[in-house]
Amino acid sequence: MEQVSINQRDLFLVPFPFSNLKGSKVRPVLILSKNDFNLRSEDVLVCSLTSNTIEGRYKLNITNNDLENGELYNKCAIKIENIAKINKGLLLKNIGKIKETTFSKVLNNLIKIFQ
Repeated sequence: MEQVSINQRDLFLVPFPFSNLKGSKVRPVLILSKNDFNLRSEDVLVCSLTSNTIEGRYKLNITNNDLENGELYNKCAIKIENIAKINKGLLLKNIGKIKETTFSKVLNNLIKIFQ
């Protein structure tokens, strides 16, 4: 199988676990972990995306204008509080990459969860 490059800010499809860990749903995720971590680890840190774009404290609505490459087929939001460690073997397909400016907003909101 061909080695796929996995970089911070990439968007992938993955079976994302429900919070009760009783099942999963294929959904887009944002790669949060740094590239050197991604190279050395069997896992990546991600947060999920949702088509539910109702405003939330730890949600960031995004559009195709927020992407460096790729395309979103629906309106969606990054669920910044919905973080998981996922084995790289579960990543199904790279569907794009968000811009650095958008990723900075994600990181700033992520920090707010811990402060």
